[in-house]
Amino acid sequence: MVNRNLELGDRVLESGLYIVPTPIGNLDDITFRAMKILSSADIIACEDTRHTGIMLKALNITHKKLESYHEHNEESKSALLVNEILSGKSVALVTDAGTPGISDPGYRIIKKAIEQNIKIISLPGPTAFIPALVASGLPVNEFHFYGFPPAKKGRKTFLQEVTSQKATSILYESPYKILKLIDELIELCGIDRQACLAREISKVYEEYIRGTLEECKQKLQNKTSIKGEFVVIL
Repeated sequence: MVNRNLELGDRVLESGLYIVPTPIGNLDDITFRAMKILSSADIIACEDTRHTGIMLKALNITHKKLESYHEHNEESKSALLVNEILSGKSVALVTDAGTPGISDPGYRIIKKAIEQNIKIISLPGPTAFIPALVASGLPVNEFHFYGFPPAKKGRKTFLQEVTSQKATSILYESPYKILKLIDELIELCGIDRQACLAREISKVYEEYIRGTLEECKQKLQNKTSIKGEFVVIL
């Protein structure tokens, strides 16, 4: 575990929007810089205040003002938070896990902040698809990140674009839909397309399933249960 006995919260942050990645599983992946910003920011905007509160408590960061900011209130909360920054406050934006804006809320407030000439400080940090790509064994010189496929409307067109790419393609999918997705990919590009399925990145049960789409499907079907969000790499 990282040494958390740092002198945190002892400085005033410059007014602005701070994009702060948080661990996707292993709390040790938090950076010292992220901890300093979270301890010093006037407001922490987060997807789930309870989830972020638990993380902050584990990091010994207390008495912070948490403001909910999620996909259902992004528009209204973006305006509120931008006004707070314009009044001279510092706002740290986090999601439940990973980097804000990457398949998580963040785009709207960043866009509004840019429109208001607000300073944006984006920290490097955890995101699931980069470690999954690096460990996949598939080409990394050129790749396209697509995030989650549409649930219904536009799904087939979306997957046709993904499978037509000559570069490596990266998707996210839930454990409940992963087998369906693999069947759809097999229908579009055949059973022999090389793939890697990564799940539970940085967690205790981290796993990489590599091989053709057909081989990956068989390995999944042999499991008694399928858990954890997947990074699918073609």
